[in-house]
Amino acid sequence: MHIAFFLLLGASLARFLTRHPGEPRTPWIIALSLALALLYVLGPALGFRTHAERRPNARRLLWLGAVVATWVVLVLLAPSFAWCAVPLFYTGLQTLPAGAASLLVGLLTAFVVAAQLRLSTGFDPNLLLAPPAVAALATAVFIHMERQAERQRALIDDLLRTRRELAATERREGTLAERQRLSMEIHDTLAQGLSSQQMLLQAADRVWDFDAATARGHVRTATEITARNLAEARRFVHDLAPADLADGASLSQALRELAARTDESGLGGESGVGRSGVGGGPATRGPAVRFHQDGTPAPLPDRVQSALLRIAQGALANVREHAAATTVTLTLSYLGDQIVLDIADDGRGFTPPPAPYTPVSPAASGRERGHGLPAMYARMRQLGGTLTIESAPGEGTVLSAAVPLENAP
Repeated sequence: MHIAFFLLLGASLARFLTRHPGEPRTPWIIALSLALALLYVLGPALGFRTHAERRPNARRLLWLGAVVATWVVLVLLAPSFAWCAVPLFYTGLQTLPAGAASLLVGLLTAFVVAAQLRLSTGFDPNLLLAPPAVAALATAVFIHMERQAERQRALIDDLLRTRRELAATERREGTLAERQRLSMEIHDTLAQGLSSQQMLLQAADRVWDFDAATARGHVRTATEITARNLAEARRFVHDLAPADLADGASLSQALRELAARTDESGLGGESGVGRSGVGGGPATRGPAVRFHQDGTPAPLPDRVQSALLRIAQGALANVREHAAATTVTLTLSYLGDQIVLDIADDGRGFTPPPAPYTPVSPAASGRERGHGLPAMYARMRQLGGTLTIESAPGEGTVLSAAVPLENAP
């Protein structure tokens, strides 16, 4: 519209100068043309009405009145400037509310018709019909553009609002995911290690006066567990693999070392440290832990190895605290399209809760327990795997974690 206005203004001035050279009104025509051009240029600097505003401000009204008045004087002096009204239609529609703008367009159109009739040497129906048609077309196009722009603004607002909500949701989900990761890592490493240290130190305190060698053995074992838990804490804070999988160790090696360490460290075997095991209640000695491997080993994604190792650690902790078992067997099976870890014990067994194994609240249970199975279930769900528990009171427990390798991250 700006380009069209200046083209029409320039063409009208050129037409007047070529057809009326040397007339006394020429300086006025030139001065008014320059004044109209300057006023038109100043319009954007005053700020156009936004879609949210329903009333124009005083500066815009004053500016629009000066533009229209200058144009009216020009048309009175030289009717050929009448067609500059077309861009002014859009200026009025953009500046004024719909009703006032329509009235201004009607007045400008009537003025254009009168100017064209002055130039005509005879009656021409086009002079009466063309200006209203052009004005109606310009108004219709502008109204259509405004409606489309309003729809676009609404869509953009919805999009921005949706993006903000999505970003907030992603931040919340990221926070919850990291909180869940830390919760599972703490439960499977630090919490279990601290529990073992507590029992070892309590056992050392009970036998210190009459069996110093055994007591010192318990303290050394607790110190080793402390060092391992410290290493685990540093690694899971940085979201690294478990310490047992560091330096390129395979899952089979890590599980074998876990079984041997658990069996020898006083968490199993004939250590003399009190145990409580999946159904609750004290036991006099911890279980013997064994590891078996079936199938041909295959490379596994790091996340699968970490998750299965953590599940094994958590399951052994559950057996130690709840099952009163004498034997635990870890079996890692490579089945081609999936990897399966089974942890079987001959303990007192229990009635498995339904998945997803919601944690038991301290208020309901009287103790802070019940996070092991939910953590295992969450790990399997993240990998697209399954976690199943087969158990019954008095018949032991088999926990099975299976991960399809084609779906593993």
